[in-house]
Amino acid sequence: MLKLKIVSPEKVLYEGETTLVKVPGVQGEFEILNNHAPIISALQKGVVLYETKDGRTQIEIAGGFVEVLKNNISLCIERE
Repeated sequence: MLKLKIVSPEKVLYEGETTLVKVPGVQGEFEILNNHAPIISALQKGVVLYETKDGRTQIEIAGGFVEVLKNNISLCIERE
């Protein structure tokens, strides 16, 4: 199980467990699954998708950054 935290300048948008995260990287969309390699990447305008036990959620973003380390995903985003 992955731990996800999504923050914007205004507030924490989500903090909890997830099984899958898709982000709009500057070199293309990519998916983060369990045991993903460590990475830090800039994000471009697009949609962040994450899946929890309650279903899938999408957030439109203007840009930001993602960091993945030991099944912990941190997203710092700007919303439109």
